[in-house]
Amino acid sequence: MCFSATASFVAGTSLSAIGVATIRKAERRSELPFAMIPLLFGIQQLVEGIIWLTFRYDAPVLKQTMTYVYSVFSHVVWPIYVPFALGFLESTRWRRRALLAFQAAGLIVGLYLLFFIVTRPVVAQIDGQHIVQHIIYVSPHFLLAPVIVLYLAATCVSCFVSSHPFVRLFGVLALISFIGTYLYSTRALVSVWCFFAAILSLIIYLHLQYRNLGGFPKPGTHPASAGVSG
Repeated sequence: MCFSATASFVAGTSLSAIGVATIRKAERRSELPFAMIPLLFGIQQLVEGIIWLTFRYDAPVLKQTMTYVYSVFSHVVWPIYVPFALGFLESTRWRRRALLAFQAAGLIVGLYLLFFIVTRPVVAQIDGQHIVQHIIYVSPHFLLAPVIVLYLAATCVSCFVSSHPFVRLFGVLALISFIGTYLYSTRALVSVWCFFAAILSLIIYLHLQYRNLGGFPKPGTHPASAGVSG
C-alpha cells in the first residue's frame, strides 16, 4: 500500500465511521473509553492526511500545527489513554491493580515526550529513502530505548493483562507490527506503525460484538462504574 494523503483520508474516514459504530456497541459506561479508540485513530489519520496535503500546497503554518496535533496523539495520548481504557474494562481486582503499573509507565513516558514536543519543534518530512513514501516525524527522543520500552509497555503489553481475548489479540498484533515496522524503517516508525495500529483497532469492534466470549461478564453482572480504583 502506498502511504499518501489518499491512504490517510480513506483510513481516517473509514475508522471514524467504524469508530461511531463501535461506540454504539458499548453497553456499559465502563466500555466507552475503550470503544472510543477506533474513532480517535480515525481523527489521527485524518490529521495526517492534512499534513500530506501541506507538502503539496506549501502551507507551512498548517503543516506545523497539524504536526503538533498528530504528535500529541502518537506520543502522548496513546501511552496514557490505552491502559486507562483497559482498566475500566476489568472487574478483577488484581488485573486493575496490575494495570495501574502500566498507567504509571504511560503517564511517565507521555509527559516526558510532551515536554519535548512543547520545548523542541517536531518536524514532518517526506522520506525519500524508500519506493513507498512515508512521513517522518523528526522526534529523536522517541527512539531512546527506555522511552520505547515504557511506551510499548503502556500501549501493547498492558493488553496482555486483559481478561478479554480480543484485547489480548490487539496487544500481540500491535507489538508484532511495531517490531516489523522498526526493522523496516526506524525513520518512518511513528507514521507507519500508527497506521497499522489504527487498522488493528478494528479488533475493538470485534471485542464488543463478541464480548461474552472468554469469560467477559454479561451486562449487569458488575457495576457500570467498575474501573481502576477498586
